[in-house]
Amino acid sequence: MDALLVSYGVEWLNLLVRWLHLITGIAWIGASFYFVWLDNSIRPPKPGSDLANKGVSGELWAVHGGGFYNPQKYLVAPAELPADLHWFKWEAYATWLSGFAMLFIVYYFNASAMMINKDVADLNTWQAIGVGLGTLVVGWTVYDLLCRSPLGKREGLLGIVMYLFIVAAAYVLTHLLSGRAAYIHVGAMIGTMMVGNVLMVIIPGQRKLVEAMRVGKSPDPIYGKKAKQRSVHNNYFTLPVLFIMISNHYGMTYSHPYNWLILAAIIAAGALIRHFFNLRHAGRVSLGYPIAGVALLLIVAIAIAPKPIQPVAPVAPVAAAAGAAATVGATVAATAAAPVADMAHIQEIIGQRCATCHSAQPTQPGFATAPAGVMLQTPDLIRQHADKIYQQAVQLKAMPLANMTHITDEERALIGAWYAAGAK
Repeated sequence: MDALLVSYGVEWLNLLVRWLHLITGIAWIGASFYFVWLDNSIRPPKPGSDLANKGVSGELWAVHGGGFYNPQKYLVAPAELPADLHWFKWEAYATWLSGFAMLFIVYYFNASAMMINKDVADLNTWQAIGVGLGTLVVGWTVYDLLCRSPLGKREGLLGIVMYLFIVAAAYVLTHLLSGRAAYIHVGAMIGTMMVGNVLMVIIPGQRKLVEAMRVGKSPDPIYGKKAKQRSVHNNYFTLPVLFIMISNHYGMTYSHPYNWLILAAIIAAGALIRHFFNLRHAGRVSLGYPIAGVALLLIVAIAIAPKPIQPVAPVAPVAAAAGAAATVGATVAATAAAPVADMAHIQEIIGQRCATCHSAQPTQPGFATAPAGVMLQTPDLIRQHADKIYQQAVQLKAMPLANMTHITDEERALIGAWYAAGAK
């Protein structure tokens, strides 16, 4: 009962922190989208006008919520420091903190189930957690050094190098962690780069601009330029990060043998589509970018599409000859040449390999309720979810998570034969 209450409490903590992460993420990404759109949409004032004389580099008129708005951007800073100045930072900080908490609640608290796949790498719990945390540190360090190097002055080349670095990180992680954990840690690495930009570059630069004005000095425009560069980087990171946030629902991507390459293609598609919108806000319509992005997604969808199964005739069970006390392993060995499409054997396999989590009262540590509400403890429930069982256990091999219940290829073949015979 104590273990159940702990798991149930963690489940609620997961829910609340995930909710917070979603709310703050919307606020942060929404602000990022808005300000990049604003920068691309403002138009310079007429030469010699009052706005031009005040140092305004651009303005925009907009209507929203029944009111008119007239945001103005100064080339460096206004003549006088405003009394009230809003800082956009807590959206970023709260998003990263809640996301980091999610890593602990979902992945590090139950690393053996959520991070480790012995078929990928024989790691222990602390090694897996160390890989995850090390990814965040190494990712930010490499990215920041590249931005500060001479490469940082060549945006196009910097973007290519960073993309290759992220793909390399995805390749390494998918060969150390479970596919699901690898994807999430690529996203966490990119998210750490984004919040690092806010914490280490954008906000400090803004503080120096404000402090210079307070002491009556002319602000150095270099801080604004650096902040703008990192802000634009964050804007291009957003679509890939948003995909990774929801990727845990789509085992067809992270469970594929070439999961790192799939992620690389989807990240590229997201960046291309984002680039189209950034150009469009600046008045340039380049349809080649979204077409290329959609084409990449289509190629991925076709490449990882499940292969149709060939119907097979039901085969008479042979387990009876082994006696009522025969184990699943003995049944599999006896039927290796002729898969058994028998409900009794399927229920035995599901009971040992899947129902430890997928039941009304899970016995697998760390689970208080059945994942996604899918329960498999009775024949009727197994038949009801036959399509999902076949997809996750046979086609994708995404379940059991990290194969923590040690399902064998022979058992997966039995499930496939049962499904092909009509799942009866």
